[in-house]
Amino acid sequence: MYRTNTCGELRLSDAGKQVTLAGWVQRSRKMGGMTFVDLRDRYGITQLVFNENDDAELCAAANKLGREYCIQVEGTVSERQSKNANLPTGDIEIIVGKLNVLSESITPPFTIEDNTDGGDDIRMKYRYLDLRRPCVRKNLELRHRMTILIRNFLDSKDFIEVETPILIGSTPEGARDFVVPSRMNPGQFYALPQSPQTLKQLLMVSGFDRYFQIAKCFRDEDLRADRQPEFTQIDCEMSFVDQDDVINLFEDMARHLFKEVRGVELPAKLQQMTWAEAMRRFGSDKPDLRFGMEFIELMDVLKGTGEFGVFNEAEYIGGICVPGCANYTRKQLDHLTDFVKRPQVGAKGLVWVKFNEDGTIKSSIDKFYSPEVMQRLKEKTGAGNGDLLLIMSGASANKTRVQLCTLRLEMGDRLGLRDKDKFECLWIIDFPLFEWSDEEQRLMSTHHPFTMPNPDDIPLLEEHPERVRAKAYDFVCNGIEVGGGSLRIHDGKLQEKMFNILGFTPERAMAQFGFLINAFKYGAPPHAGLAFGLDRFVSIMAGLDSIRDCIAFPKNNSGRDVMLDAPSFLDQKQLDELQIKLDLNQEK
Repeated sequence: MYRTNTCGELRLSDAGKQVTLAGWVQRSRKMGGMTFVDLRDRYGITQLVFNENDDAELCAAANKLGREYCIQVEGTVSERQSKNANLPTGDIEIIVGKLNVLSESITPPFTIEDNTDGGDDIRMKYRYLDLRRPCVRKNLELRHRMTILIRNFLDSKDFIEVETPILIGSTPEGARDFVVPSRMNPGQFYALPQSPQTLKQLLMVSGFDRYFQIAKCFRDEDLRADRQPEFTQIDCEMSFVDQDDVINLFEDMARHLFKEVRGVELPAKLQQMTWAEAMRRFGSDKPDLRFGMEFIELMDVLKGTGEFGVFNEAEYIGGICVPGCANYTRKQLDHLTDFVKRPQVGAKGLVWVKFNEDGTIKSSIDKFYSPEVMQRLKEKTGAGNGDLLLIMSGASANKTRVQLCTLRLEMGDRLGLRDKDKFECLWIIDFPLFEWSDEEQRLMSTHHPFTMPNPDDIPLLEEHPERVRAKAYDFVCNGIEVGGGSLRIHDGKLQEKMFNILGFTPERAMAQFGFLINAFKYGAPPHAGLAFGLDRFVSIMAGLDSIRDCIAFPKNNSGRDVMLDAPSFLDQKQLDELQIKLDLNQEK
């Protein structure tokens, strides 16, 4: 038996017990004839005591222990004279009688502590050491707990967990696929699933009316804080349900998770907001409702009422009222202007108006407008003395709103309004069914080709597909899209019409989706689904800035695993077996 107890288990009530512990050396310190060692395992830290007067040889061996040595000790639990209130085991210590070094360690490249001295790159290279840090381990323990809660909740609602294949066929209308060559089928490739979308629909045709899976998904796309090339979905599908059925059930699941994990009671009924309203009020289909600063449209006040040509030519003028910031200096305002001009935002400029505490108004455009117009601006925005108004304009309403949204979030961050311990959740509904792709120069599915059009809008499909709304819904929390789904098309003729609008010939549609088209000929039930991003959900609950911190072995922003040094080149022998020849474009 390597241990009788863990390093986080023993208390004062265990004083006098003979115990065996095993773990890693967190730190050691020598004080006179005494050596103190903090022993760490997954469960906590226990202080070990070696006394030179009792056993000089044992104490000498303890003095040779280095950080991260893996050791086993036997000893007696004793009350600690100098107690540590910061440790659950801080009332006791172990008087060691026997020491066994299980494995020595070279000096680790960074300290294995919450406040480590290791940067991101070095910690990712030695991720197996980073995972020893309590703060990282707690994220994975939270992930585990949430996964268990989710499975138990869905099981209680009659869902069946079904695994679907990882090696599938490539389909269009999504992100870029990861592909896998087939040795047994030369020149042909599998794709890794971006989601189990068509497979879970087939399960509905099969009569599994409630399916779920904690599913691995893969997308070959550019990365950011909330994206990884491989990620995990809580993937669900249901038959014989409408939109409200799906929303109500998964709202209950979210309510259950927030209560169990964070002790937070969500409202009895979450707000539902249409996509059009979310864009108009917040410039985003995932609005952060933890703070105000809603958009105020100012066309009627500022267009054509002064000599400012930028506004007079604009198709949209909108602003946000930032409370208590009229004292911003010119330097601060210039920094905000530079912020919105960054390529990531893409705005041409920023107009500001200060409503000073003394009632005066100062603006970057006040020379173009009369005092009466500026007063009307104050009334329209509801600004008070001491507030700052930030205004943006442009030729495209939605593009300008998206830029203004970025500024709104930046101001929320600067003012500390995006509290990670506050949770504001809502549903976004009535998305557009299609969106225009500048790259493809055609309409593409906003979600995927199997999304049900709003029945009220089906007459518009032929002449005005861009005006058709989808029976789709997203679950949003704190400005993050945590999950989303839709009602699915189960009627073969309607699905055929969708493919036609998306530019699929009947032959191409059959080649790509023939398995689903044929399945629908055998009595497909009305069905709908939803998938939550498990990584994002855990990161919100843990208050993290990046999903990387709740994934055991994540990739970096270049999609590389620096620990495994992947991706990597294949041996020529492997390429020959796969009948693949590389022709790389080398920069000269």
